[in-house]
Amino acid sequence: MKRIFYLSCLVLLTVSCISNKRITYLQNLSDSTAIELDEFIPFAEVEYKYVLQPFDIVQIDFASADPELVEGFTFLNEPQNLGMRGGGGGGAGSDPLYMTGFSIDQDGMVEIPKLGKLRIAGLTEEEAKQLVQREINEYFKEEVFVRLRIAGIRYTTLGEFNSVGVQIIYKNRATIFDALANSGETSLLAKKNKLFLIRQYDNGTKIHQINLNDRALLGSPWYFIQPNDILYLEPMRIRQIGTADNLTASLALIAGLLASVLLIVNLVSGEL
Repeated sequence: MKRIFYLSCLVLLTVSCISNKRITYLQNLSDSTAIELDEFIPFAEVEYKYVLQPFDIVQIDFASADPELVEGFTFLNEPQNLGMRGGGGGGAGSDPLYMTGFSIDQDGMVEIPKLGKLRIAGLTEEEAKQLVQREINEYFKEEVFVRLRIAGIRYTTLGEFNSVGVQIIYKNRATIFDALANSGETSLLAKKNKLFLIRQYDNGTKIHQINLNDRALLGSPWYFIQPNDILYLEPMRIRQIGTADNLTASLALIAGLLASVLLIVNLVSGEL
């Protein structure tokens, strides 16, 4: 009877353990070229550049030596302390630039006071800036400087993240690890070797699979995220027993019940 008890405990212990190899980032995996510490890792050459899309929000600022020239181009004052905000609200949906930025409509047009509607969808940030600059140069003889940029990098997290929903990083460039940190890291039961990145391109969408365990990710085309990316992490099969938070408690309860049953069976057998 004791053998059955010890064997049951061993089985439960084995089930409850998650291999360290499955949860550790940036390993030198056997199927990839080893990258040593302090070794220089060049960024991947990626031809793809993000182009503005319908429903994007852009921030457009105007500056001139004569402040009166640019007063008519703004709806509201710029949000206070925007530069102090480092990341998204974990799906809370609060975004000051939704109210103060310029939204691109479903036809790819953005409406700017005095200039009217301009088609900027399908253009890069720099191309859109040049377009607005040309239009405003036609409107004014005096020099007016235009600054146009995407209002942060918006992306969505789904699955085994500690914070799921729409996230925002107020930076011009962000890595996949910036995105993970900004969304509260992954849960213990996330399949880190199967992160699905859903990315929008000019004419459609592609799904890319990323292995967070592999150090070669640092030199891959998916090391940097793009606006409107969707990150989805699958759960491990062990989630069927319990979540990362209650898995240990669930296994302890099962082990306790099993020990009680075996004790009762042993007592009854001894009396017989």
